[in-house]
Amino acid sequence: MSRIEQRVESPEELHRPGRWIALSVLVLAVLLVAIDATVLGLATPFLTEDLEPTGTQLLWIGDVYSFVIAGLLVSMGSLGDRIGRKKLLLCGATAFGAVSVLNAYAHTPEMMILARALLGVAGATLMPSTLALIRNLFHDPRERSLAIGIWGAMASAGAAVGPVVGGLLLEHFWWGSVFLINLPVMAVLVVVGAKMIPESRNPAPGPWDLASVALSFVGMIGVVYAIKELAAHGPGWENIAAGIGGLLALCWFVRRQLTLPAPLLDMRLFHHRGFSGAVLADLLTILGLSGLVFFLSQFLQLVQGRGPLEAGLAELPAAVGAVVAGLIAGRAARRFSVRSVVAGGLAAIGLALAAVTLIHKETAYPLLGAVLLVVGVGAGFAFTVTSDVILSSVPKEQAGSAGAVSETAYELGAALGIALLGSIVTGVYQKFDTPHGVPPGPAAAAHESLGGAVEAAHGLPAPQGKALVSAAQESFVEGLGFAAGVGAAVLLATAVAAWFLLRGQKLEDGIVHQ
Repeated sequence: MSRIEQRVESPEELHRPGRWIALSVLVLAVLLVAIDATVLGLATPFLTEDLEPTGTQLLWIGDVYSFVIAGLLVSMGSLGDRIGRKKLLLCGATAFGAVSVLNAYAHTPEMMILARALLGVAGATLMPSTLALIRNLFHDPRERSLAIGIWGAMASAGAAVGPVVGGLLLEHFWWGSVFLINLPVMAVLVVVGAKMIPESRNPAPGPWDLASVALSFVGMIGVVYAIKELAAHGPGWENIAAGIGGLLALCWFVRRQLTLPAPLLDMRLFHHRGFSGAVLADLLTILGLSGLVFFLSQFLQLVQGRGPLEAGLAELPAAVGAVVAGLIAGRAARRFSVRSVVAGGLAAIGLALAAVTLIHKETAYPLLGAVLLVVGVGAGFAFTVTSDVILSSVPKEQAGSAGAVSETAYELGAALGIALLGSIVTGVYQKFDTPHGVPPGPAAAAHESLGGAVEAAHGLPAPQGKALVSAAQESFVEGLGFAAGVGAAVLLATAVAAWFLLRGQKLEDGIVHQ
């Protein structure tokens, strides 16, 4: 049976001194991760030209970061509950900055994939820690809603700052410089955070179960890898075996959590309908969005011919919309209802993605800008409110685990979205007919990726090169539109599901103990 906590907190507990300064430091970690995710999309054409990855390697470079984070978030959230969330945050930020240097100087596709994986290990320590610390800094529900809105807004600001700063760097430096911008942010976070952020942990956490850590990691990676390979290459014994192995590991993980006195993840959290509905909404929303976002920068640069800085500025409406919506989402959810704000936000994203199916090479920017603005507003409303629901649905001692579940849904959705929707784009793209007269070598390179087609065209006579790039661009846009249609269907279905799953959920609810 669940019950609402009745303990009355003192004014000092509700309004901890210095909490807003501590929040300003915490959101630097969010900025760090968001910038890293967005600059990669802008750097992809330059990275492709320099490292010459295959189409599959390019997808791995894009999604291995999310794969590793998804596999480790639950473990890291639980670890923070045990050893201290501040300690884990500062160690993770230091490691994130150090591994960013390895990303910047990677000189082969294999090294880049490894560096992105290591960055995922470091990144897995950051996001659950920030959400958990916010849960413990802000006990007043309305202040916490605003704090979460600021947290989400800074994530969106990172999405804005990343392309603009990345574009400036790419105009003047090599692609590796986009990773080095992590270093000053990391330095400020560590130096200021060490003094301003209060430590918090679960006072009676129990031991950290290494078997559960291994099962969650193996299970998550196995399932995600199987989906990715199935979408890219069709069924095969390797991906089927990986998928079955991953599912078995996750089932074993769940059974083990139900028997442990101090589980890595308390599965009873999912008995709360609001918690489960918010997690599902986050996962499916990111799945529908991420594949589109990953390929949008390539569309702006390689199809419409924009420079990196111009492409970064072109993506600003999404970030601006998300920032504004995130800051007012809590107030809107209290005035109307949680389910109307979340479902409405998801439906808006779905309709915007449906509009993407109509774009073509010559589509004017006002339509693209309007679509991006609607996507940003919808995401700002939905993600801020679902994050608030997830955190307020659990005792503060389990804030790390709850934050980890929230971020796992986000990162798993991103990995699956890039794998599934990205594979749709790639699959449609590779079917274009090679123009007459193009030699087999350049033709093969062109069919690997759009960046490969642009690079291959440089070594061909002008008429053949132009014909090859034009055919590749048309095929890429066709694949992008098809993937956007699939994403729109996912988002609209998720909006309907959220309307029912979040019925009766309110942000003013007390802390629920399961």
